[in-house]
Amino acid sequence: MHLVVGATGVVGLGAAICHQLREAGKPTRAVVRPTASPQRVADLRNIGVDVVAGDLKDPGSLRRACEGIDTVISTASIMASHQPGDTVENVDAGGQESLVAAAVAAGVRSFVYVSFSAHIDRDFPFRNAKRAVERRLMESGLKWTILRPTFYMEVWLSPIGGFDFPNARATIFGEGKNPISWISFHDVARFAAICIGSPSAGNRAFELGGPEALSPRSVVQLFEQLEGRPFQIECISADTLAEHQSSSHDSLEQSLAGLRRCYADGDVIDMGQPLAEFPMALTSVRDYAERVLHHV
Repeated sequence: MHLVVGATGVVGLGAAICHQLREAGKPTRAVVRPTASPQRVADLRNIGVDVVAGDLKDPGSLRRACEGIDTVISTASIMASHQPGDTVENVDAGGQESLVAAAVAAGVRSFVYVSFSAHIDRDFPFRNAKRAVERRLMESGLKWTILRPTFYMEVWLSPIGGFDFPNARATIFGEGKNPISWISFHDVARFAAICIGSPSAGNRAFELGGPEALSPRSVVQLFEQLEGRPFQIECISADTLAEHQSSSHDSLEQSLAGLRRCYADGDVIDMGQPLAEFPMALTSVRDYAERVLHHV
């Protein structure tokens, strides 16, 4: 039995992993909070996922969820969606560490943790939480796999990330000239499914990106070509982002500013080695753009 934590998140990665597992005929359980979208919960049940109540802030529920589990896959985070009482500290840090502890106590054999690119390395709460959980997992005695994707297309090239393509407007962080190997969460889900049960994926971390690195301004140009209309661009300077981070007393706001500063830095990922070991086709930014703009 496989346990997915984060299966009803807004980004959709956890749900995509559930679909991958069920399509492979693997029994799958998902931890679902009372506040989860009823439609997302129904979608999981419809594909044969065993849904159990739980919350990363409730260690007891995690221990119950881990009973009889062989592999835990965790994608949960408050960054794209959070509920009252959620903080970076009690979900992305403490909650994830409680999940690792619950897995150890329940005799789980392996754990797949979705972190983020090692190049996202500035000092801010979300980054620090991710790295602390990575260390805790490596020291746990579990067979671990850490996936480190760079910036998701479906978040950072969508209205939720300030890329408002339906209205031909885009917010760019920094000058927008540094390339990023934008990745689709669907590809991360497929990579996670491949890694589960693969002996060669055990006790390893994988940096994950898309098939090409494009600067944010190049992405805007691509959308303009496909849309046939110019975009209105707003740039938020690196200095302004640094001020936002240093002046905020809220860990979520500090983390958003920190992530935006890393976006401004750029992040190029070489996928040569991962693809040599685990061959798969990757989604390009053009593929994504044509999909969301209904050109295919």
